[in-house]
Amino acid sequence: MDAQALLQAITGVNPAAQERPNTNVPAVQVPVAGLHAFLQVLRDDPRFSFDFLLDHTAIDWMADGKFELVYQLFSTLHGHTLMVGVLIEREQPLAPTVSDLWPIAEWQEREVYDLFGIPYDDHPDLRRLFLEDDWTGYPLRKDYQDKNMLQRPQ
Repeated sequence: MDAQALLQAITGVNPAAQERPNTNVPAVQVPVAGLHAFLQVLRDDPRFSFDFLLDHTAIDWMADGKFELVYQLFSTLHGHTLMVGVLIEREQPLAPTVSDLWPIAEWQEREVYDLFGIPYDDHPDLRRLFLEDDWTGYPLRKDYQDKNMLQRPQ
């Protein structure tokens, strides 16, 4: 299935999925409501068979008051790739865990939680991964400040 056919099939599964422009792989933007069910279809439906979560991270769109969760999926059966983006509110971020769909997500979600402060509902072990337990703040947020940070010249 080529990229355009893949995107058409995905929007057939979830009409709320919008093609995400300016990417080098097929990509869609979906609402957070129903995210888990949508990703489960992408994993289980034989047309897609996205059996491998390559990567999961976040982007801080501070000026818009949003975080964007980004999931990079791969099908070892079909050889196709898909990027799924999900916007969530920056003030009270919350996303469903997908660690029950792809076990590697447990570690990837912990990394996003540790560095961005985004919690995952029903995550089996949500705690810091890299930073000390008593660390204050989330270093990958654009508004993060630390007394030891280098400052950009004005």
